[in-house]
Amino acid sequence: MSDVILDAAEGVIVPVHLLREADAEAAVAELGPQGRGLAAAQGFTGKAGQILLVPNAEGGLEQVLFGLGQARASGVRALAAKLPQGTYQIATSPQDITPDEAALAFALGSYRFDRYKKKSDERPRLVAKGADVAAVRAMAHACALARDMINTPPNDMGPLQIETIAREIAEQYGATITVVTGEGLLEANYPAVHAVGRAAGASREPRMIELSWGQEGHPLVAIIGKGVVFDTGGLDIKPSAGMRLMKKDMGGAAHALALARMVMAARLPVRLLVLTPAVENAISGDAMRPGDVIDSRKGLTIEVGNTDAEGRLILADALTRAAELSPDLTIDLATLTGAARVALGPQLPPFMTDDEALATAIMAASEAVEDPLWRLPLWKGYVEALDSDVADLKNDPDAWAQAGAVTAGLFLQRFAPEGAWVHLDIFAWNPKGRPGVPAGGEVMAIRALLRMLQDRYR
Repeated sequence: MSDVILDAAEGVIVPVHLLREADAEAAVAELGPQGRGLAAAQGFTGKAGQILLVPNAEGGLEQVLFGLGQARASGVRALAAKLPQGTYQIATSPQDITPDEAALAFALGSYRFDRYKKKSDERPRLVAKGADVAAVRAMAHACALARDMINTPPNDMGPLQIETIAREIAEQYGATITVVTGEGLLEANYPAVHAVGRAAGASREPRMIELSWGQEGHPLVAIIGKGVVFDTGGLDIKPSAGMRLMKKDMGGAAHALALARMVMAARLPVRLLVLTPAVENAISGDAMRPGDVIDSRKGLTIEVGNTDAEGRLILADALTRAAELSPDLTIDLATLTGAARVALGPQLPPFMTDDEALATAIMAASEAVEDPLWRLPLWKGYVEALDSDVADLKNDPDAWAQAGAVTAGLFLQRFAPEGAWVHLDIFAWNPKGRPGVPAGGEVMAIRALLRMLQDRYR
């Protein structure tokens, strides 16, 4: 994305005043007669999303008043979508909104996916006075990367493209990267990744991408992302309505790479292990079948009851690989279940962990940076729903358990490393646009996870 956050600019810079409802009346009273008249005519009272463009004598903008209602920094996301092209600077804001928070919210609200548009309009820019512009840009660029990856259609975002992006990140930050592809997955003992992805064409063969960064002696953090670039459902084929958004089924990989980029840009004192199994769940004569029993890297056999429950299979091999290196903390991110959406809707992703201290830290970070999350339990009463008559476990739980998001988490827990582990079932999509939050690919949870990591590894 082009930089909309500036540390300085020449020419006209229009001041913006961020106002809560309680402060709006006083701010309007300080305007000239024309400004007060406009405020009265437009009913400006500082409600969330209200904007007052106050002109100057030359017909340009003298200043902008923007209402936050009762919102915190997240309310600034709507500002960029309502401003005309130009350069702005926040002149006043509530004391509980820092310059960094306001600048990041403005940047997130400026995002557009216009890769396939013939013409793209210039976006308003913000001179971020008092902010750490480099840090804000690093976070904004990482979030934009994830959203771009999710929004890109599958013909331009296959396993090779995910690998290419991972290589670019590794080169930028001096990380080491290895990739195992196609039949090599069997030799390297990633049988579940191979089973899910083997039906795809030669140009979209499955792969395991492993990125390593950091100094020896620092605690190891493993970040794992589900990279199903398109999910037909396999032989248990999805209906057309269910397949329409399956370009976003690599959202976990996009989030994992974006979070890793944030960690490296912040130079946290950790060692990173980033694992992104990238596959297409395609249909061909070699496709995985319902009833197949496949191997896993851990040595557990898995009965495939449903080929549309493929994400947990590739994550199983990735989690096992992470466990071999004994991480201090393991995070996996995946667009895994529709059940999570039924439980919490598209805006509130659940996370699951049995580590109480980790859960508390994640919720505190979520609140601090306004990146919503909600904890679901790894309820052990549903474990037996994963029992198989012919294998060690199965990928489709018995219907009596019903809690599809929880049983998916319990499946992954069988492969997770010992110690601190958290699973996030993200949606990675806005089905309904609103000011500053356009419909389409969305980045979820990783700002909260970064804050948690910053607090954990100071």
